[in-house]
Amino acid sequence: MGIMPATFRHMAPRIPAQPRKSAHTGANGGGVVKAVLGPTNTGKTHLAIERLCAHSSGAIGFPLRLLAREVYDRVCAIKGADNVALITGEEKIEPKGARWHLCTVEAMPSRPDLAFVALDEAQLSADPERGHVFTDRLLHTRGREETMLLGSSTLEPMIKALVPEAEVVTRPRFSTLTHVGAKKLSRIPPRSAIVAFSAEQVYVMAEMLRRFRGGAAVVMGALSPQTRNAQVAMYQAGEVDYLVATDAVGMGLNLDVHHVAFAGLSKFDGHRQRRLTTVEMAQIAGRAGRHQRDGTFGTLAGAGGTNPEFTDEEIYAIEEHRFPPLTRLFWREAEPRFDSIATLIEDLESLPPRPELATPPQAIDLAVLKRLAEDADTASSVRGKRAVERFWDVCRLPDFRSQGEETHSRFVARLWQDLRHGYLGADYVAQAIAQLDNPSGDIDTLQARISAIRSWAYIAQRPDWVLAKDEMSARARAVEARLSDALHARLTERFVNRRTAVLMRKAGADASLLPVRLSDEGAVLVDDEPIGHLEGFRFVVDPLARAEDRRLLLAAAERHLPGLLHNRAKALAKATRESRGIEFEDTALVWQDTVVAKLERGRTMLAPRLKPDVALDRLAPTDKAEVVAALDGWLQTQHQRHLKPLLALDEASRDPASGPELRALLLHLVEAGGVLVREGSGLDRLDAAQRQRLKKLGVRIGALDLFLPNALRPGAMQAWHRLARIWGRPAPLPPETMQPVVHAKIAPAGYRRLGNESLRVDLAEKLLQAAHATRMATKARRVFLDPAIARSMSLSTAAYAALLRAGGFRVHMGRSLPEKAFGPPHPPLWDWRPSRREPATEPERPKPPPTGAFAALAELVAR
Repeated sequence: MGIMPATFRHMAPRIPAQPRKSAHTGANGGGVVKAVLGPTNTGKTHLAIERLCAHSSGAIGFPLRLLAREVYDRVCAIKGADNVALITGEEKIEPKGARWHLCTVEAMPSRPDLAFVALDEAQLSADPERGHVFTDRLLHTRGREETMLLGSSTLEPMIKALVPEAEVVTRPRFSTLTHVGAKKLSRIPPRSAIVAFSAEQVYVMAEMLRRFRGGAAVVMGALSPQTRNAQVAMYQAGEVDYLVATDAVGMGLNLDVHHVAFAGLSKFDGHRQRRLTTVEMAQIAGRAGRHQRDGTFGTLAGAGGTNPEFTDEEIYAIEEHRFPPLTRLFWREAEPRFDSIATLIEDLESLPPRPELATPPQAIDLAVLKRLAEDADTASSVRGKRAVERFWDVCRLPDFRSQGEETHSRFVARLWQDLRHGYLGADYVAQAIAQLDNPSGDIDTLQARISAIRSWAYIAQRPDWVLAKDEMSARARAVEARLSDALHARLTERFVNRRTAVLMRKAGADASLLPVRLSDEGAVLVDDEPIGHLEGFRFVVDPLARAEDRRLLLAAAERHLPGLLHNRAKALAKATRESRGIEFEDTALVWQDTVVAKLERGRTMLAPRLKPDVALDRLAPTDKAEVVAALDGWLQTQHQRHLKPLLALDEASRDPASGPELRALLLHLVEAGGVLVREGSGLDRLDAAQRQRLKKLGVRIGALDLFLPNALRPGAMQAWHRLARIWGRPAPLPPETMQPVVHAKIAPAGYRRLGNESLRVDLAEKLLQAAHATRMATKARRVFLDPAIARSMSLSTAAYAALLRAGGFRVHMGRSLPEKAFGPPHPPLWDWRPSRREPATEPERPKPPPTGAFAALAELVAR
């Protein structure tokens, strides 16, 4: 029997009770009353649900909101959501005409028209915090046809004394509980729950389990029901094999737990540090073993520097389910008078009417009432019966934040000042809720916000407090859901290492048993959990893996890598043969963002050597040979595609028939990427046959440059530039699109520098040809050369003028206009005067066929 926190007290406004008989008898005359008693795992709650559904109407009161919600979902599946109500302090789903009600005990309806009523965990009537509420329901809440009281066997003497008309039914436990002694945390078996008695100890245990076993779900009373359910669902689904909890786990949570380990056997109960009672121990240990599967319990060796141990008497009591019977239940007047605050306090502190009943310790609602009654300003604002009753309802606001009597009373006092004259405005409540709607922050921050929003969810449920009740309560529930999701994510992020959990679950001590596969992105997965990734053909352990994971990860990877690498080698070879997904990055061949080979110097500049990446050495010899052959074939294909003109020049440079002069010029052309400045190239040393052979190879003889037009294509220039870098001949990289003009301090390969601009050499030749064509057409000594065609290439007028001067043209500026003369200025005129040092040659053009007598004579001689 765990002692539940005061935050569950008075979770909803009390529904008016049916007319009572004397508390001395507790009788109600009418339906059958049954007390179904026994230890945990006896099917008591399941029986109550069956009986509820067998009646035409009814209600069950549960000690926890989350239990009420769980059973609500089950009954909805049987009876339909339109016929089932859920009533708690923070949530109320009550369809019109609902006949079956699932509630917290504080919110149980005491309507005489309900055919069936059940009270779960009735032994909590002896709880110092909430006992008086359970006692009131035990004595006075009855079903028209049947009433069922569920609880521990320790309650039997009190049932016989206070409810003599009740039929007592004792149910045995379905499975046995066995003590197995103390175990170290590293030896705790899977599907275990470790129970601690402080948040700090829970966090320490969960963090250690994360390191050794992949993580744990966390269950604490301070969590919201939604977060608790999410953590429990993670455990139930097998995502983690361990649960770390406070004693809140002992109350009603149905879990697949095989073993319960106590990290301690004492707790702080709000007043002092004390040892757990045997009933509390049994309530927690009873979570082990469900239905007919047996369970075990024990302690945690070395927990916090101590070694808690059960006494022989405690072990016997837990295993045999033998506990001292309850000798009294806590009672407080449930229907006090509201004549004045003093009268209300007097009734709440009145003595019980029977010796079996005892006055409980001062609960926080009574403590807040008495504290505010001592405040003159607050007490003076409470006048009349209705005001006193309303004031008492405000004082019963649960302390969800667990901040203590003083802090909570200040919050209640502020709330009363707002409620004393009427309702809370929707804007005010909406603003308070919105301030808490922030899912960021750490675990403690989110827990604080959830506690605060639960207070506002309780407030928003009161129709006599909030005007827009439905809207505000929906907003509060939505914020609590978002905060709970965020808290669940933080807990999972901090205390769960999914990778290690999968490894331990699948492999145990044998890494060869791990089912390993490779994702499309190169991640090495075990049951969809990444343990590392392949960078090319090198396995890299996930950098987030802890040191203790690495040995198992590497062992798993080594066991399965040969097969994975074989498949990856086949994929690379296929992609290479299909020219799909492989490309150059500088001088490296890259596949799927990984370098698989590099180019290095070969015998000649156009015949580089392929050097496979060292990671390919991990492949089997046959796989490596296949990959290297595919890469080499792809490289040859790329060179034939982009460097075919240069390869033809290279082949001709080795042909003795070309002659030494031509061979030397061709070598220089190849090394320059197919573009060579005419001046000093050795062109003047070639005879007519060699010039003709040069033209057949595709080389154009321009006024300023010799160049291969096909070598000026972007792919060819990029390929040549890559090879030039291997041979240590860096040059500015030409633009990928080979645009006409670029602005660079040094002219890229294939461009001619003209001042601050560089022009592609084939376009430079085109402009010079156009200039000569204009000169020949006009047959004038000086001609006007329109720069429009140059500007269409994005070449400036100054750069165009520099090109003309390099081609042998000279400019003559027009004369200035005489004084008092108007009109356009004279344009600059150009004439062609080649330099004597190296006369520029006009571009060669086809000669017209000879005519006249000398032509006829030449033809006769030739015959």
